[in-house]
Amino acid sequence: MFRRPPSRFRDWVSADGSSGFPAERGRYHLYVARACPWAHRTIIGRELMGLDEAISISFLDPIRDARGWRFSGADYVDEVNRFEFLSQAYEATDAAYAGRVSVPVLWDRERGRIVNNESADILRMLSTAFRDLAAHPVDLYPHEHAAAIDALNRHTYLTLNDAVYRAGFARRQEVYEREVRTLFATLDELDGRLGGSRFLFGDAPVETDWRLFTTLVRFDAVYHIHFKCSVRKLVEYENLWPYLRDLYQWPGVAATVSFEEIRAHYYRTHPHINPTGLVAVQPADDFSAPPGRG
Repeated sequence: MFRRPPSRFRDWVSADGSSGFPAERGRYHLYVARACPWAHRTIIGRELMGLDEAISISFLDPIRDARGWRFSGADYVDEVNRFEFLSQAYEATDAAYAGRVSVPVLWDRERGRIVNNESADILRMLSTAFRDLAAHPVDLYPHEHAAAIDALNRHTYLTLNDAVYRAGFARRQEVYEREVRTLFATLDELDGRLGGSRFLFGDAPVETDWRLFTTLVRFDAVYHIHFKCSVRKLVEYENLWPYLRDLYQWPGVAATVSFEEIRAHYYRTHPHINPTGLVAVQPADDFSAPPGRG
């Protein structure tokens, strides 16, 4: 059974510097891949907060081979350290590191090391610790919903965000079917919840909505086909489909989505699932259709 290893680097940037990593303009750098849903969370957080002048960013090639995430040139260049592979950032932080090399990575230019490689932590820091540096801050973690946000984050991570991978990478029929049933039960639950609310916690999207978005936006194009999450498509849901379009059309968000990179990454980097490397044609989902949820 597929088990995602825990993130190794979990230091924290703080507004007051008490953590040893103070929030300072220009000090931190994000290493991300547009193809990856975990990294996509942080790309969106940076965009929503208006942190492009405060935190620089580098994108990795969506095609990952045995050597891992790579800066292959052209649009995929590391202007900070001139790394060729993201693994070099991990080695620079811990020469003995032998674990999984994943995105996103929050890098400290001043100390020359990774601060954090857990997407949930980084998204939370972008909206809290870096708030004073944001050009147009939004409250993605409102105090009155904090406990409920944490609880729903845990639930959707276990039963949806990660469950699509446990289904897709399953080696036994019973495991695959169990995970598919689990994730569609959560989709059905969320669809019902969204029948009475524009977003998960009211009239504005919060952290949980964006954590969900990066899974939903990949669903029909990748998970439904490639990972065999085939009970229903997102477009068949009465509330989830217009909700997804609502988030996609939120200012600045559509530009963070690259279906070309997403599809290239999944269909061309899992040869045990798709040995031919053929990339499935993009489904005819119309993300520009009015969501009608305002």
